[in-house]
Amino acid sequence: VQLQASGGGLVQAGGSLKLSCAASGFATRRYAVAWFRRAPGKEYEFVAAHPRNSYNTLYVDSVKGRFTISRGNTENTVYLQMNSLKLEDTAVYYCAASSTIILSSLRNWSMYTYYGLGTQVTVSS
Repeated sequence: VQLQASGGGLVQAGGSLKLSCAASGFATRRYAVAWFRRAPGKEYEFVAAHPRNSYNTLYVDSVKGRFTISRGNTENTVYLQMNSLKLEDTAVYYCAASSTIILSSLRNWSMYTYYGLGTQVTVSS
C-alpha cells in the first residue's frame, strides 16, 4: 500500500500548481481522500477532503475558492488544483486516505489510514 504525492515546486504568488497523489495497493474510490500541509514549525493543517461515496468536498476556509480536490475518473489518483497561490500556502503537502464515513473526522490528521510522503510547495513573492 502506497500513496505518492508529486507536483510540488516553486511558484510565484498568484500562480498555480496541480498536485497529484497516486495510490497503489488499494482502491481510492473506497476511501475518503484528503490533502494536508505542514509549514515549518507548525502542526499538520487540513486543506481539503473528498469523502467516500459522496460528491461533497471539504476545504479549510483559507483555501476555499482557490483550491479544488478531485479524483481521477479512471486512474487511482487524487488531485489538488491550487490557484491564486499565496505566500502562506508554502508548506509540505501530504495526501492521505481514510476508511471513515464520519465527515467531521476528515479534518483530523490522525484519523487517516494511509499517508503519503509529502511534496514541497514554495510560493515566492
